[in-house]
Amino acid sequence: MNPRLVLAASVTGAVIVALDGTVLTIAQPTLQRDLGASYAQVQWTSTGYLIAVASLLVFAGRLGDRYGHRRLFGIGMLGFGMASAGIGLAPGVGWVIGLRVVQGVFGALLQPATLGMLRVAYPPDRLRGPIALRTAAIGVAAAVGPLVGGVLVAGSGWRAVFFVNVVPALVFGVLALAVREPERATAVRLDLPGAALLAVTLGFLVHTLVSPHWLGLAVTAVTGVAFVRHERRTASPLIPRTVPGAPLGVLVAASAALSGTLFVSTYTLQYTLGLDPFRSALRCLPLAVLMVAAAATCPVLLRRAGARRTTTTATAVLAAGILLLSHASGAFALAAGFALLGAGFGTVMVAATHVVVRESPVGSAGVAGGLQQTAMNVGPTLGVALAATEVSLVTFAAVALVGVVPAAGFRATITDRGRPGDRSEIPARR
Repeated sequence: MNPRLVLAASVTGAVIVALDGTVLTIAQPTLQRDLGASYAQVQWTSTGYLIAVASLLVFAGRLGDRYGHRRLFGIGMLGFGMASAGIGLAPGVGWVIGLRVVQGVFGALLQPATLGMLRVAYPPDRLRGPIALRTAAIGVAAAVGPLVGGVLVAGSGWRAVFFVNVVPALVFGVLALAVREPERATAVRLDLPGAALLAVTLGFLVHTLVSPHWLGLAVTAVTGVAFVRHERRTASPLIPRTVPGAPLGVLVAASAALSGTLFVSTYTLQYTLGLDPFRSALRCLPLAVLMVAAAATCPVLLRRAGARRTTTTATAVLAAGILLLSHASGAFALAAGFALLGAGFGTVMVAATHVVVRESPVGSAGVAGGLQQTAMNVGPTLGVALAATEVSLVTFAAVALVGVVPAAGFRATITDRGRPGDRSEIPARR
């Protein structure tokens, strides 16, 4: 596929998934009332999706490495769109939950492919821009999602929030499958035992974070240890050792800190400061604006300062924003805190994603994309779970700063410009 078409498909797929999650949050109260559902049933419309996605992302990425990212993207988009239409027509909450799980399966197919296609279509020295554009688009989707959801629910009901995804998903799905040009694939063995162990581990991890229980924690620990032992012994591991792990730790820490902070701040704005939902949203607007701006400027920072300096500085900015919000009450202080939050997180997301995608071999681009998406699913779930224990925002500043530790490992992959071993400025040989 043409690189520009690949970029358009990647951005569209990422935006559809991001928009789906944000608009659903707004629609859930109306869905509960119209379908006569319990709170637990409504919660499972999100939990079921999260478990399906988290369980399958890495294996889906490996399928893309073997059979082609464009093919997996097309199948994922078509399935996601049809599942969305089915949810919009669902007669009861049981159907909604079941179809959300199906939607999660297809979401797991398409999400790693959005990064895998970029890795194949662009040489390493040109990946910064496409990844930044994709991140900025996700930021816009997250910002306008609640507004779009509110308008759709108020005008047409909760079913409309699912129909909005159908047309773009089907169009790009058909386009991806209609392309006849040969696609690069890798003749790798599928590590089915490893995939099963990882799926159980991540599925129970997400479920335990959402609904804490000692049995889920025990299963997560046992299967996690079994997965690590299996990966060390098998000749064809699901996660190749060439895929860098340091940026994944950065993404988990940063996304956990951001999600936990937003969870706590929402209650602070509405219950402590007495703001209504609309005024609360206005207070948070600098977060989205600065996240988009940071994503746009991050490629320049990566070229001039290198991945390690850019990431560690942005992590500090993220932590500073959280600390400012922990004491803020006035409009200016809140705006400044949310602005720092957006600037720090937007930069961290682009920089860490760039490292994991660029430094992974083309033959493992799908696995790299799956791991990046897994980190971006586990991190927010962990942050919200931690926020539910009523910890202070200072705790989330500390969580953000934990990301500095794996960021130091960027020296082994992409180091500061001009230092020995730096590959961030070496054009790819094609």
